[in-house]
Amino acid sequence: MDSMTDNLTSSDIQSLLTNPTAENRAEAAIKVSNKFNTGKLSDSERKIAEDIFKIMVKDAEVRVRTALSESLKNNPDVPHDVAVSLANDVVGVAGPMLEFSEVLTDDDLMEIVKSKGAEGQIAIARRESLSADLTDAIVENSDNEEVIATLVSNEGATLQEETMGKVMDKFGEAEAVSDSLANRGQLPISVAERLVSLVSEKVRDHLVTHHEMTPDMVMDLFLSARERATVSLLGDNADVMDVRKLVEQLHDHGRLTETLIFRAICMGDVVFFEAALAKLCGIPVSNAYKLIHDRGDMGLTAIYRECNLSPQMLPIVLSALDVAKDMETSASEDRDRFQQRMLERMLTNCEDDFDPENLDYFITKLGSPKKNNQAA
Repeated sequence: MDSMTDNLTSSDIQSLLTNPTAENRAEAAIKVSNKFNTGKLSDSERKIAEDIFKIMVKDAEVRVRTALSESLKNNPDVPHDVAVSLANDVVGVAGPMLEFSEVLTDDDLMEIVKSKGAEGQIAIARRESLSADLTDAIVENSDNEEVIATLVSNEGATLQEETMGKVMDKFGEAEAVSDSLANRGQLPISVAERLVSLVSEKVRDHLVTHHEMTPDMVMDLFLSARERATVSLLGDNADVMDVRKLVEQLHDHGRLTETLIFRAICMGDVVFFEAALAKLCGIPVSNAYKLIHDRGDMGLTAIYRECNLSPQMLPIVLSALDVAKDMETSASEDRDRFQQRMLERMLTNCEDDFDPENLDYFITKLGSPKKNNQAA
């Protein structure tokens, strides 16, 4: 035991024997832990240290258990039962282990999430990495805004799309949560669209209550800004299934509007256009694709009318599809520039045979690319 006591001086040992105060015991806990953390103990010395820990986790004094928890939080070789005992202690003791200990398993942590209050859940939410199952358990079992804001702001936390949806359902109105979610490195399109809608609604309410604007004026502005922002989510690398899921979500919440569909196709988002018309008609996307891309115009005209879309916009849609087929985004060209060129070609194509009144309608509804970029 000589090397075990290298960090415990003769006076330390004498103090523990003659004056075992909480302060002396806490100091002893730190020193034994420090020696244990070196990883240089023999098997017998390690066993002695572990036995000491198992006694100390039952110490009546919180400061002793806190000292032990703080000293052992980063050691992956702590006995599992010691780590679990400390993690289930009062928050002051449990915190370091909950936040840092690698000894605790997901099963351990999920059980603790169900039994601990907000402070314990926050400690777990701060961990360097959290699995998808663990983050989902936190969202399911916490009704505390700070817990969820801490979780979603942690880039080390794996958040599946379904879990993000639960976050939006429970805490979407909480600014700390929605802001933290919006600042994550990557978001599924469906989640980003819900955030766009949420932000737009807050802006709308502010304009109505703080500025001299009629509800109709505000609604026009609100819908236009929201739709521009929604279309901007459809990047060049958007997954087809993600786009279809977005269309489903927009439809379910009454946000799959005619102007949004026109805006998308005029920006070259053909996949969105196909999914949107399929949804409005209640047919498979594969069927909509065949109708939209029929060599003649009969298929497109039929599905377009079935969707009850504005007849005056059909020439624009036909032109948009023709231009989209002819154009491809080059590797050196950004999306904004591509969309600007597409609008320019569409307007040129439509100048001769498109009613000026309808052209004004088109420009009013969509705005110039420059204005769109500024508003979004």
